[in-house]
Amino acid sequence: MKKLLLFIVLLAGVLSAHAQFEQGTKYVGASVSGLGFSYSSSEKFRFGLDLTAGYFVSDCLMLRGNVTYDHTKAINDVAVGAGARYYFDQCGVFMGAGAEYVHYTPNSNDVQIPLEVGYAFFVNRFITIEPSVYYKMSLDSFSQKSTIGLRIGLGFYF
Repeated sequence: MKKLLLFIVLLAGVLSAHAQFEQGTKYVGASVSGLGFSYSSSEKFRFGLDLTAGYFVSDCLMLRGNVTYDHTKAINDVAVGAGARYYFDQCGVFMGAGAEYVHYTPNSNDVQIPLEVGYAFFVNRFITIEPSVYYKMSLDSFSQKSTIGLRIGLGFYF
């Protein structure tokens, strides 16, 4: 009896997660990056906040827009970007890519190509905890402004 009950609970969890990646679902998320887990050759420590909104244009494919603020010891930067995120096989593993326009505080601009791989862990039917690894490739100065790091966020699917 316990095995049957466990099977029913797991089946309900899988079916509810499946519904979240369907066409027409909307997404809002916020994440924190850096905290010593981000690295670029110009700055050892970064702290960032990222706000994201998205819409599933088809099953498992979300188009998204984001606004990001990053702080380092020397500079602050604000980025606006757009991209896509693909969820593999309804299991929560995702991969994302896009483009960002970045404005650095001392009158410098850049275009970056962010790539990320992560997992959407569903706390309940709508809310997720989303750890991910990202790489942002700078088109202005590849060796000085490109960054790699970890990000943890909260997502809301509705």
